[in-house]
Amino acid sequence: MDLFSEFEEWSIYAKQQKLHKRNIDFSSIIRNTQMKIPAITGIRRSGKTSLLMLLMQLLSKKEEKVGYINLEDNRLKNQEDVLDNIIKWFGDKGYLLLDEITAVDGWEGWLARTHELLKGKLHIIVSSSRKTLSKPSKPLRGRILPYEIYPLSFMEYLDFQHIKVQLTTASTGKQEQAFKKYQQYGGFPEVTLTKNNTDKVRILNTYYTDIIALDVAEMSHMDISMVETFARYVLQSPYFSASKCLNFFKSLGFKIGKEKLLHLEQYMQSAYLFFFIPIFSYNIKDRSQYPRKSYVGDTGFFYSIQGMENKGRIYENMVFLELKRRIKENQEICYWKNKKGNETDFIIKQGTNIKKIIQVTTDIQKKETLNREINGLVACAKELDINKGLILTEKLEKIRTIENIEISFKPCMKWLQQKK
Repeated sequence: MDLFSEFEEWSIYAKQQKLHKRNIDFSSIIRNTQMKIPAITGIRRSGKTSLLMLLMQLLSKKEEKVGYINLEDNRLKNQEDVLDNIIKWFGDKGYLLLDEITAVDGWEGWLARTHELLKGKLHIIVSSSRKTLSKPSKPLRGRILPYEIYPLSFMEYLDFQHIKVQLTTASTGKQEQAFKKYQQYGGFPEVTLTKNNTDKVRILNTYYTDIIALDVAEMSHMDISMVETFARYVLQSPYFSASKCLNFFKSLGFKIGKEKLLHLEQYMQSAYLFFFIPIFSYNIKDRSQYPRKSYVGDTGFFYSIQGMENKGRIYENMVFLELKRRIKENQEICYWKNKKGNETDFIIKQGTNIKKIIQVTTDIQKKETLNREINGLVACAKELDINKGLILTEKLEKIRTIENIEISFKPCMKWLQQKK
């Protein structure tokens, strides 16, 4: 089979796939190809390939010239001048969708050059499981427009399971059962569509291993056992401190420096396996010195890797991922804590403007737990001079005003079903 036939094979394959729709703004991606290169990034197996194929099918229906190629194909990624050969095959007009472009050496220079020469004629859309695509080096700065996608939201999960959201007892029961599965096995599309629970765990473990080996270890050039140990530490620890992590490594006999651990933290984020959010502070020194809160790229890893069913941590992680889907590009997620130990799980800020404060809890049957969550939110609201906050719970739903702060209690499942 010649090279052009291999390109054609991928385009034919993409057009023929039967795929579930995602809650993605396709029109925005297509519209922005006029001046930019839309770059779809996200954790491995979260649905980037399906998204590109859905885009191809949509463009094909509009009778646009469109081609799709997966550059992780072993027949292609090691070939010399493969990207130039794609242009020879496809031409200089139309929509060209290049999946996992970071698998090809020299991709940054090629993208910058091709976009400069063919902007407005050839509309390129690219994807990668590495965040480096959305934060490229100098030649591509200003040209890339990132679109981050994540495993299925709860609403997408219900759609994949053909469960309609209706205000009936039967529908509510189905939603609640689905919510339990969503907590335990997460939202990866393939895992969601897999019926057998043992197979779900097996697939999740494969994903986890692949991300560590193919993304983090490869990017960092570090030993896989070191990367696995770091990941195990973060999974076990709601807070990440490089100093404490260093002590953990030393207790296991590893010879590693603090700087290397900080680099590993960055590589984990680049692969979307973990996220680390800073404490809210106007003081830059505080933001760098205080521990960061850690979240995993899919809640299913808690159960598949650790057999862990810590509902409180899973709820908080679900909320974090949903916030990542909902926040605008210029907004940031932090946590808040004062010197008295009062804490609020999430602050959404835009510059110095506080948009929302959110607390997450599953254990408010105990009075001291409920008081702790309320006190943390009220203290945060007062310090930041805002008059309302949200506490996401397992079942409680009501509104209370405490010390002139309006607190909305809402079940987490209902909040996940709200529109952005």
